[in-house]
Amino acid sequence: MAVPKRKTTPSKRGMRRAHDALSSPVYIEDKDSGELRRPHHVDLKSGMYRGRQILEPKDD
Repeated sequence: MAVPKRKTTPSKRGMRRAHDALSSPVYIEDKDSGELRRPHHVDLKSGMYRGRQILEPKDD
């Protein structure tokens, strides 16, 4: 079994963990409907994606 020769310093531990943080999801306001949606995703309210009708619009 591999065993570390030296104790990992807090600095090295922190540098290793620098990329572990979770980022919050990004939402943008849709130009047509004004609803919040994820970038590069279909707007579920209108069913539009990149100017084309992909899904049937939801009636709420």
